[in-house]
Formats: sequence, C-alpha cells, structure tokens
Amino acid sequence: MTELRRCKKCLLPETHESITFDDSGVCSVCRQVEFKKEKIDWAKRKKELGELIESYRGKYDYDCIVPFSGGKDSTWTLYYLMKEYKIKPLVVRFDHGFLRPNLNENTTRVLRNLGADFHTFTPNWKVVQKLMLQSFLEKGDFCWHCHTGIFSYPMHVAIRYNVPLIFWGEPTSEYTSYYGYDQDEEVDEKRFNRVTNLGITALDMAVRLGGTMDERDFKPYSYPPLKDLRKLQYRSLCLGSFIPWDVRTQSRIIQDELGWNGDLVENVPGQYNYEKIECYMQGVRDHIKYIKRGYTRPTHLASIDIRNERMTREEGFEMIDRYEGKEPPSLEIFLELVGLTKEEFYKIAESHAVSPWKFGSIAREIGDKLPDFDKWARSGKMETENAELQISNWKKSQ
Repeated sequence: MTELRRCKKCLLPETHESITFDDSGVCSVCRQVEFKKEKIDWAKRKKELGELIESYRGKYDYDCIVPFSGGKDSTWTLYYLMKEYKIKPLVVRFDHGFLRPNLNENTTRVLRNLGADFHTFTPNWKVVQKLMLQSFLEKGDFCWHCHTGIFSYPMHVAIRYNVPLIFWGEPTSEYTSYYGYDQDEEVDEKRFNRVTNLGITALDMAVRLGGTMDERDFKPYSYPPLKDLRKLQYRSLCLGSFIPWDVRTQSRIIQDELGWNGDLVENVPGQYNYEKIECYMQGVRDHIKYIKRGYTRPTHLASIDIRNERMTREEGFEMIDRYEGKEPPSLEIFLELVGLTKEEFYKIAESHAVSPWKFGSIAREIGDKLPDFDKWARSGKMETENAELQISNWKKSQ
C-alpha cells in the first residue's frame, strides 16, 4: 500500500478532499481552525445571530427550519436555538433509508423534551436503490441520494411552508477547505453544487439512468429554482458560522440535557460514540473511503482531537493502525441492497482511487458486528438482473 503525505500538525493525508499544505507542511484545515480560534470575534458573531433571529421572529408560521438527522450536530443546532433564543422551529428530516434504532429513539426523546413540530420525508425505496448504485458506479460514493436529499429537500419545505430562515449545523470549513472561516459560507445552490452533489445534478442523474424513471422522482434531490427562493427572501446559514463548533463538548451537553444517547459505529473507537451514529451503512461508506483515499474516520477524529490538544500525533497513529482498513460486516447488507458481488464492489471502488493512493490486494480483516446489527433492515433487495443492466449501461458510457 502507498505511504501518504500527511499534515505535520494533524494526520490528514494528501488524498483528503480539497486539502492543501503550506510551506511548513501544515494542512489548510488546521490553518482554518487556527483562524477560527484566533481571529474571529465570536461575541460579535453571536450578536449578529441574535439580530438575525429577531428579524424573522413571529412573522411566519415558524421562525425557522432546522434540517435534522438526529445526529449530534443537528440535535445540538436544534437544542441551542430553542434554549438560547426560544424560537419556534419546524424540524425537517430527510430519511435516507438507513436510520438506526437508537437514532430513532433519540429523535423521539429529543423532540418530546424540546417540544417542536416535526416534518419527515422518506423517498421511494426503488428509486433510492437505483440512485445508490449509479452514484457508486459513477463516483465510488453511494450516498448521492442522501446528501442531495438532506440539503435540497428542506429548501422545498421552506418554500412550501413559507419559512425563509434555515439553520444548519457546522460549516464545511470545520473539516474541509471548500470554504475557509474567513469567508461567508451560505448553504445555497452554489455550495450544493460545489460540495454536496458530487458534480452530478438531478438532471444529470436522470440522463445517466436512461430515462427509466419518472422525472418527478428526482425532485427531492434537486435544488429549488432560484427565483422561488429569492421570492421567499431566504437565508440558509450554518449555526457554526456564529458560534464556535466543538463536537465533543456539544455532544456531552445534549446527552446530559436531552437524554441523547451515543452508539457504536463500525471500525470507530468506542470513545467516539457520538460520531456518525445515524446510519447503519456508515461502516461501508468509511470502508469505501479507505479504498479510495487511504484513510477513514479514525484519522478524521484523531485530527480533530490533535487540533484541540486532546491527543498527540503518536496516539493518533496508534488509533489509526488499530481501527482503519477493516471490512465492515454491514458490507454484506449493502451488496444485497444494490445487487453487487463482493468482487464487483472492490473492483468498482478501487477504480475511483485518488492518486497517489493505491489500495492493492490485501488480506482483509473483518470488523466486529455491532449489537444492533440484526435489527438493520435487509428487505427490498435489488434484483440481480436490474443491477447487471445498470452496470452494463454504465460500462458502455465509459
């Protein structure tokens, strides 16, 4: 396997999306977090947040929309806005199809403790299957439907319910370099196309699938027309642009105040039981990232703790060696749901490797099954012939 260049401060490798290194070998994300800690007047930012909320309060059926997965970041966003500013929000969830039992229990508990109206949407599973397989074939990332739906569907709800203010969680500048903390980062169509949709619009996806689906099926994954959003006079912003983001501290608070429970995630150290607990396909997503980029979530988590002086680089390397690269047990479920063999899976994933990383053929250690593994839904398997047709059409387009 390839040895990757890594940041001299944290552990992010050169294959991390949007990363750059300065002359000292320190990555752009570390420099952004330094700017966040040293250069931003957070008291001024918080005052701006209060003024923004007051300019919308009481003028609509809801003061704002909070897109909500039930994970740590969206739960903190909802908690903070309701407790600090006493807002009346509409909580909007796009159900990607892989919500874990504990996550659903958390959602019920949080919403009952806070008291908020909840709007949830679950898309057509047959459509989701095709989108998952196609985005995996095209980009080595089966989560296109999830990410586009999460960021586009609440915008449709904002128009439908006439709620112009939308609050998301952390800005992308916390973890990537598509934007920096010295820039104004609004969660708009520009960011959607730059960061979220893998360079594939809903119209692109419809074409790639050969017109086999009703065009209305793509609406939840398409950004609303700009003219409609401008008519609404919308503002779509990250709470983390107004208050400093610290996931460990925030997770502890929602656990104490709301009874939000953490969970184990495949091939992630147990002390990070607040991280990515929403989705039972998370282990597969992380494993694909390892095949493509040579690192996965433990590197990300170690880098956050190193920047916050909670871990040394040596401790981070030890954690990476222990947890990264293992095949997740959930892979068998994923393969059934999209109609692939394991051999096809690895061949497709490796075709999307980011240079200079090369995964290579190695003996793959299998990670541990999680306690709720047997509760993960395996219904709705894709028919093999349907998957074969999709794969065949993709190959012809190459």
